Amino acid sequence: MRKQLTIIAAFLVVLAAGCKNQQTASNTSSQPYAKSSSSPAATTAQASTLSPEELGTLGAAIKKQPNDADKLLADKGLNEQSFAAAIRKVSENPDSAKRYTPAYKEAS
Repeated sequence: MRKQLTIIAAFLVVLAAGCKNQQTASNTSSQPYAKSSSSPAATTAQASTLSPEELGTLGAAIKKQPNDADKLLADKGLNEQSFAAAIRKVSENPDSAKRYTPAYKEAS
């Protein structure tokens, strides 16, 4: 599972770098769930509070220490799914991707 998380994080970094010149037409993400502490929307809300730089640093830390991935994510209030969702959200925005990539590389 940790190896998969590392591969997903690396893929999303490459995707973010590749998409930096593309602009999205609109952001159509909607929250189909009611906000509660146990809902996926609440987890996504927690993930969205992390800056692209923080996500980049976290991704690099997971790459360095894949055996500690669950602990590193839990320390930030995330799980594997919410982290992947936050990375996807960053990769959709060229400006955020430009902030994520240097932080990831610097922390690596």
